[in-house]
Amino acid sequence: MLVSGLVQGVGYRFFAVREARAAGINGFVRNLPDGRVEVVAEAASEAELESFADALRQGPPTSVVRGVEIEDYPHSESIEGFEIKY
Repeated sequence: MLVSGLVQGVGYRFFAVREARAAGINGFVRNLPDGRVEVVAEAASEAELESFADALRQGPPTSVVRGVEIEDYPHSESIEGFEIKY
C-alpha cells in the first residue's frame, strides 16, 4: 500500500505498527523519499487486510491521509511480525 498526504514526521509508521500488531498483520512500513509511506502487509484473510487498510486511511490524529493505493506485492517468502524499516 502507498499512503499519501501528511504522513511523515507525524507518527504514522508507529501508528501502522500498533494497528498491524493488534490485528495480527505481518509486514513492514517505511518512509519513501517522495513523502509517501509504503506499507507491505500480509494477513490470513482479505477481510483482515481491508480492515487494516481502513485503519491506515484514518491514520493517527496528527496525520492527514489523502489516499491509500493498494497494490499486490510479489514476494517469495513469508513475512513474520510487523516492523518499521529504515
